[in-house]
Amino acid sequence: MKRSGISRRLFAFGALSGVVITAACGNGIGSTGGAQIDARVDATLQQMYASYPNTRNLADKANGILVMPVVTEAGLGFGGAYGQGALRVNGVTVDYYSTTKITGGLQIGAQQYAHVLFFMTEDALAGFRRSSGWAAGGDIEYVVSDQGDGVSANTTTALAPVIAAVFGRAGLRIGATLQGTKYTRIIP
Repeated sequence: MKRSGISRRLFAFGALSGVVITAACGNGIGSTGGAQIDARVDATLQQMYASYPNTRNLADKANGILVMPVVTEAGLGFGGAYGQGALRVNGVTVDYYSTTKITGGLQIGAQQYAHVLFFMTEDALAGFRRSSGWAAGGDIEYVVSDQGDGVSANTTTALAPVIAAVFGRAGLRIGATLQGTKYTRIIP
C-alpha cells in the first residue's frame, strides 16, 4: 500500500513555521506605533508643563519619567484600565510600556486621564526597568490632580522614590475600590 500525504516531521515543521511567521507579524518592526506613542507623550508633557509649571522642576530632577498619555478606565462592580506610554531618560525614549489596572468594589462609570511617573532615585528607575512587570503601590506620592493648583518640591516629594502626576481627567467614575496596577514593557 502506498502512503500519500505528509509525514509527522513535515507537519510539525510546517506548524512551527506557521507559529513563527504569525508571531513575527505583530512584533512592531517597521510599524509606526512607537512614533505615535512618542507624539502623544510630547503633547502630554507640553500640556502638563503648561497646566502645572512646577512639574518641569520635577522632570529636571528625575532620573526618568514614564508618561502614559491616555489611560481609559471603566467599571461596574469590577473594572479595569489600559493605556500605553513611553519611559524617557534624559528626554529620550528608552522603552515603551503598557499599564493595566484591575479594580473591584463599589464603582460605576468611565473616565480617561493622563499620568506621569517621576522616578526620583536611580534605584527606583533601575528597579522599574529590571522588573518583568511593576506594580504601583503605596510608595508613590501623588502631587497633581485636577483639583490642585500646582506642585512644589518640598521634603515630602523630594524624598519619595516615585512621584505621580494624574491630570486631564475626562468622564465620570465614582466608587470605592481595591485596585492593582501593572506596568509591562511592550513593543508597539
